[in-house]
Amino acid sequence: MRMKVYYISAVLLMLSLLTPAVFAQDAQEEHLVGWWLFDSEKDEIGNWDDITLHGAKIDDGQLVVETGKWAHALDYTGPDITELSLVTWVSLDDYAKTNGSALTLDKESADQFCAIVWAERVDKQWMPGSSHFRRTADFPDAVTEKPTGEMVYLVITYEDVKNKYRITGYRNGESLGSFDMGDLRTWPAGDAEAIWGKRHVNGLAGPGELNAHIEESRIYNVALTEDEVKSLEIGTLSVEPQGKLATQWAKLKAK
Repeated sequence: MRMKVYYISAVLLMLSLLTPAVFAQDAQEEHLVGWWLFDSEKDEIGNWDDITLHGAKIDDGQLVVETGKWAHALDYTGPDITELSLVTWVSLDDYAKTNGSALTLDKESADQFCAIVWAERVDKQWMPGSSHFRRTADFPDAVTEKPTGEMVYLVITYEDVKNKYRITGYRNGESLGSFDMGDLRTWPAGDAEAIWGKRHVNGLAGPGELNAHIEESRIYNVALTEDEVKSLEIGTLSVEPQGKLATQWAKLKAK
């Protein structure tokens, strides 16, 4: 079992010893509308149906996507999503320019998506993908990745500023800069899907590929602040999971 599961257990066992300041990593948990630990196909919040694997696989606590192999979660039942934050921990297996996504929020009924996309516009850089580039520009402080295979923590936030999006990127907690672009859009219950691997899809087909191991993903229906982004840590939330960790979680909290 991967270290993230052990770390969750360790955190829970130490609950009585920690000060409230430590729980800054739980910022905005009431706005967490999707949380995937990839120990199973389940969304730990319970707002999405189980992940459907289209050739991708869940292996040792990670979602593994490859060229032609992707995954998505349908049947969203949570609150409307207008402001949002896409959060994912990902390690690339291939640094080629493949234009796929480490996490996409897509609308099923229309060409409307936001995504953390690999190298669509600039080689070896992560970028905010969107339908017809309506919410896409190059981050001013974008990082050119080196082929080290490291696990990178990526966040893109979409904040409502005067009925336009202010879009900010983060890599390992450090800001990549912001830009203002695009009218507000909404992803309601019954008309949203989360995608890994493909940039977006129409049914079961769509552009983009990604070759990567994805450790954890989250979707918030609020734009996290820079301090909140810095406070997040992989596998550490006080929200009770619904997947394979649920029984272990409950037992540890009862101690």
